[in-house]
Amino acid sequence: MNIKIVADSGCDLNPELQKKLNIKLVPLTINIGENEYQDNESFNVKKLLNIMKEDNNPPKTASPSPNLFMEAYEGDENVFVITLSSKLSSTYNNAILAKNMFLEDKKEKFIHVFDSLSASIGETLVSLKIQELAQNNTRSKIIEKTNKYIKEMKTFFLLESLDNLIKAGRMNKVKGKLASFLSIKPIMGDENGEIKLVDKARGSKRAFKKLVNVIDKHNDKLEEKILGIAHCNCLEKAEKFKEEVLKKYNFKDIIIVETGGLSSVYANDGGIIISF
Repeated sequence: MNIKIVADSGCDLNPELQKKLNIKLVPLTINIGENEYQDNESFNVKKLLNIMKEDNNPPKTASPSPNLFMEAYEGDENVFVITLSSKLSSTYNNAILAKNMFLEDKKEKFIHVFDSLSASIGETLVSLKIQELAQNNTRSKIIEKTNKYIKEMKTFFLLESLDNLIKAGRMNKVKGKLASFLSIKPIMGDENGEIKLVDKARGSKRAFKKLVNVIDKHNDKLEEKILGIAHCNCLEKAEKFKEEVLKKYNFKDIIIVETGGLSSVYANDGGIIISF
């Protein structure tokens, strides 16, 4: 089947995956103070991290416009779209709106939009699943099996810094500063597309170990699954995580990517995101 995969820029890739998937990314916008940035292939993540450290303004993000999605839908291929969780962003709604507008003129075009109920490497794994299923499945079967995959997928992330959560008002300032002072590291996870606190530990080493061990609670048929690891400016930590995982679990494959602009806003410097 001739397909095109479209995703928002929350979908984190490495050069190998970019080539393999031949995916079209639609950029979100990142705003810090008076500065606005397009989260595209030329975006400098390390520059973003430096700006976030120096600027007291909370970083804000804006979804791609429906027009940007409509441009990505052009072509003769069957289009499968993956977006950030609809509980976290309006990107999914804009992608649906773009689909409806596009099909007003081109009624024969096939477009299906998936709500990943995740972000970052979670979107990447959904993209890989769609490509795999497209080899020998009908469109309806691709939709059915991908929705099942999304429902069963787990995403967790470990934050090294609470700064952006405090700046954005998502964490009480006093509690956040106290947690930072005590070196409390939260492990967050998804629940039906929303973020919740899963665990926490005092110190990076303990939190890292807990992130490895959290897989124990969801270790069904790991030999059939891919573990995706996205890191924010901490490749060595991601490779160490892979090493520790290989000692305990038998995943079909493990892939490592670096976070793009959107994911880096929330993971922040030193953050790790995993999905499987």
